[in-house]
Amino acid sequence: MCLSWVDDSVFVGTRTAYYLYSYASGQCCVIFSLPDPSVLPRMKLLAKECKVMLMVDNVGVIVDSEGQPVCGSLVFSEAPETMGEIGAYVVVVRSGKLELYHKKSGNYVQRVQIVGEAGSPCVVADEEDGRGKLVLVATDSKVMCYRKVPSEEQIKDLLRKKNFREAISLVEELQNEGEITRETLSFVHAQVGFLLLFDLRFEEAVDHFLLSETMEPSELFPFIMRDPNRWSLLVPRNRYWGLHPPPSLLEKVVDDGLTGIQRAIFLKKAGVETAVDDEFLQNPPSRADLLESAIKNMIRFLEASRHKDLAPSVCEGVDTLLMYLYRALNRVDDMERLASSDNSCVVEELELLLSESGHLRALAFLYASKGMSSKSLSIWRVLARNYSSSYLNDSHGANHLQDTINSITSDQETAVMEASKILESSSDQELVLQHLGWIADINQLLAVQVLVSEKRTDLLPPDEVIAAIDPRKVDILLRYLQWLIEDQDSGDTRFHTTYALLLSKSALDASEKEHVTHNLEGVNHKEINISDRWNNSIFHTHVRERLQFFLQSSDLYDPEEVLDLVEGSELWLEKAILYRKLGQETLVLQILALKLEDCEAAEQYCAEIGRPDAYMQLLEMYLEPMNGKEPMFKAAVRLLHNHGEMLDPLQVLERLSPDMPLQLASETILRMLRARLHHHRQGRIVHNLSRALDIDASLARFEERSRHVLINDESVCDSCHARLGTKLFAMYPDDTIVCYKCFRRQGESTSVSGRDFKKDTLYKPGWLVTR
Repeated sequence: MCLSWVDDSVFVGTRTAYYLYSYASGQCCVIFSLPDPSVLPRMKLLAKECKVMLMVDNVGVIVDSEGQPVCGSLVFSEAPETMGEIGAYVVVVRSGKLELYHKKSGNYVQRVQIVGEAGSPCVVADEEDGRGKLVLVATDSKVMCYRKVPSEEQIKDLLRKKNFREAISLVEELQNEGEITRETLSFVHAQVGFLLLFDLRFEEAVDHFLLSETMEPSELFPFIMRDPNRWSLLVPRNRYWGLHPPPSLLEKVVDDGLTGIQRAIFLKKAGVETAVDDEFLQNPPSRADLLESAIKNMIRFLEASRHKDLAPSVCEGVDTLLMYLYRALNRVDDMERLASSDNSCVVEELELLLSESGHLRALAFLYASKGMSSKSLSIWRVLARNYSSSYLNDSHGANHLQDTINSITSDQETAVMEASKILESSSDQELVLQHLGWIADINQLLAVQVLVSEKRTDLLPPDEVIAAIDPRKVDILLRYLQWLIEDQDSGDTRFHTTYALLLSKSALDASEKEHVTHNLEGVNHKEINISDRWNNSIFHTHVRERLQFFLQSSDLYDPEEVLDLVEGSELWLEKAILYRKLGQETLVLQILALKLEDCEAAEQYCAEIGRPDAYMQLLEMYLEPMNGKEPMFKAAVRLLHNHGEMLDPLQVLERLSPDMPLQLASETILRMLRARLHHHRQGRIVHNLSRALDIDASLARFEERSRHVLINDESVCDSCHARLGTKLFAMYPDDTIVCYKCFRRQGESTSVSGRDFKKDTLYKPGWLVTR
């Protein structure tokens, strides 16, 4: 009933099945059977692709020259009467209607009503080479020629009818076939986005904006900020295809859209169809929800645009308007994140807005990111003081005291921390010292970090810094002086003396507080904990440890001035160090031995002095302490035991008290006397041995000088081998003989054999020396 020929294959359609006959092989096979004999077979040769479309009722199956399906089937609205091909589309005619379908995707594209007599059959013809641009439809009275409308007109028509999905699908197909460029695809995405935007479908609109590679972020500026503004000239005057209204503020877009929805609802009740989305007609949205959705999606687009390579002026607009939108939704975290990051915001456009809306933290971050440190610090200072005032106002409620402290402390710490970050890198002396006070009131550790920061290029003048530090903030001044002395290697005696005095005062205060604390009972520990939270020390080591270490290690402070301060205190070890610096040995020994009773330290100090009288003086202190103190016999015995050789036994016996128990010192004194006697006898032995060696050496020298040497006519010089005869000669200790000329050349200490007698001594046996 139908026949088609492709290459060497012939397709045959009968009432029962479709067959494929290959005249190359002479074989015929069934492609597939028809489900119902009443269904008439129809086929259409698709000449452009060399394929055949086989019809089964309203379904078209496309097969290749071997009868194999090659793509998805085409499903028509009803079984067609006749078919044609034009470009990438299939044309089918049924009941006076011409319908257009895409061959690859199977999408329905268009329907055209054919003018003719009702029920009259139609015939469709096309250019059989597959490259034709016309398709003809013949009725009983006329022949009509149809041509393919330009792609742009097709897309416009779909957009006017709000068939956005079909329009994008068509554009993508055209791009895959190479009929349009990627720029055109991006252009259509932007056009669809604007149409959806005015239809109040903001999320879908931004999705299409993001898919467009050519759309500029500045095209959306008029929707956010009223014209004229700083960026008005950056907005491209691109009306696209004129399918959407000109840009206007989002508030006006939402209001106009809601007005259109109300009008559409009224027309629908009157039976008139409209282009408004049915979802909006059934559930009309509120103005607030629409405006919030619009702003959120604008934010989404601008955030994505920040990652693009934009002109500096456009970057300024994107970041500034993004801050506007964050502020409109009160997204404080996003505002502060943008302001504190590397941004292109225009401060002049935002400072009044943020100030009036109370977003001072975001404004402070913005000032800091633009290098406007003074303004940023002023805001952080105001915020810190406001937090403190809020704490004082709320502190009357005892039940909420702890929660209030936690909240206020956190806010204040944030303000101080951000301010300190700015000051740590600033070399502006006036700015740093101006804000140092209020930072120190809240967090002394951060104040110290500001002063000793290594991020600063120029060192702050120490004299001005010390003058600016509140005298009541002793810890800050101590830490700064410690940094100057230890880290900056300052040799200024004023700083060393001031540091020593401050450490001494702190040690005195700490000692007094410890004494008071031990005597207090029933203290409100909750109040102490709250107070400590506000006044934590910035040092991790005890103040007395630091004082003792500094007094011992530094030689640049004035010990007399420090001694005047601690003279009447109980800081005995510190006073011992100071007396030692002044050379007051007796006072040092009195403190170590009698006040501190540190025998080991006292004995070590005597060893440093290195004189025997120091040990005797220490022994006298142990045996005859002052101020009615009992004699320290055990300490005296320890001293005699450890350093008895440094003491004169006679003087020791004279110093011993008649009240001292004999059993304590008898053994030690006996050992000391024996050691003394042994030392004396050993000294005599050494003395006599030394004298014997001296006599032996003198004798050997005399014997050497008394030796006689016999020279005859055959004697020669051991160096030049010349006959000596009557020449003057010399003899070395190793018995080598040289002429006087060679003796002068060799020298007195080096013989002909090369032995240097000054370095390599020659021993000869004697009555005492056997080597």
